[in-house]
Amino acid sequence: MTRFTVLVVAKTTSYRTYVEEQRDPRTTALLASGDPAVRRLRGSHEEHEATRAEVHAAVRELGVNAEFVSAAQVTDGSGFDLVITIGGDGTLLRASHAVGAATPILGVNSAPSHSVGFFCGAEKGGVLDALRSALGGRMPRTVLSRMRVDLNGRCLHERVLNDALFCHEVPAATSRYILTLEQPAGRAREEEQKSSGIWVGPAAGSTAAQRSAGGRVLPLTSHRIQYVVREPYTPRGNPLKLSCGTIGDGARLVLRSKMRQARLFLDGPHLVHPVALGDVLTLRRSDEPLTVLGLSRLRGATPAPPTDKARRRTR
Repeated sequence: MTRFTVLVVAKTTSYRTYVEEQRDPRTTALLASGDPAVRRLRGSHEEHEATRAEVHAAVRELGVNAEFVSAAQVTDGSGFDLVITIGGDGTLLRASHAVGAATPILGVNSAPSHSVGFFCGAEKGGVLDALRSALGGRMPRTVLSRMRVDLNGRCLHERVLNDALFCHEVPAATSRYILTLEQPAGRAREEEQKSSGIWVGPAAGSTAAQRSAGGRVLPLTSHRIQYVVREPYTPRGNPLKLSCGTIGDGARLVLRSKMRQARLFLDGPHLVHPVALGDVLTLRRSDEPLTVLGLSRLRGATPAPPTDKARRRTR
């Protein structure tokens, strides 16, 4: 029987980092006093560790060749039949940067009592059945668009799943830039803006920061890229004309920095790039989508065709 090869990416909990490994005195003291700021740390950690053990047991039960790495260590998910993440949406986001278009990803929400797990198709208590279904080709799949970001013509990232935030390096400072929408037919619209920054991202991120900033929720499988300006500065009551909108295939959103010290954050706080005065960012739909398993409860999921391996029964 052909055996499956999977990569398992697990987050490291805050409890393990600050209490067990670093023995941080502040965190330890707050836990001992029952402070509400850290009240959930231990419970979330214990639930996560129980799920890790459940995943280990499931791959043994199914006879799967599994490689386990931490979310901070994952660099390349190619060559695997499946990538599994143990954590929440943040863990899946981080792991997705190492996963190309040919490899599906399955998120396991390891602490459903403490985590939303929007992109997670499985959760604690149902890992074995979910993994058997995924490897058997029976789990629905959703193909999500991702975004490519270039800086001065050089590709920074082509697997942005959630969003990019472009703003001044100091949160209290004004973000200044020129926004240009370039259409395939050569038409362009341009506007000089001042704001608290701008969110840009594919449909998968439209339920998060884009929505909170005033954007709309896009259909999950939409190919469009949305931009939403944060707290636009409108002198003399003249509203911005390009404060929120979407671009389609072939179009590009271009941001020319008027700041000497700006920052670009990609899919959260871990991927950060400095942007200088006159630098040009170009954002558009990527040629590398991501296949996420188990999102049948969400709009846009379609049944996954079985692979040659999936046609063989796993034991």
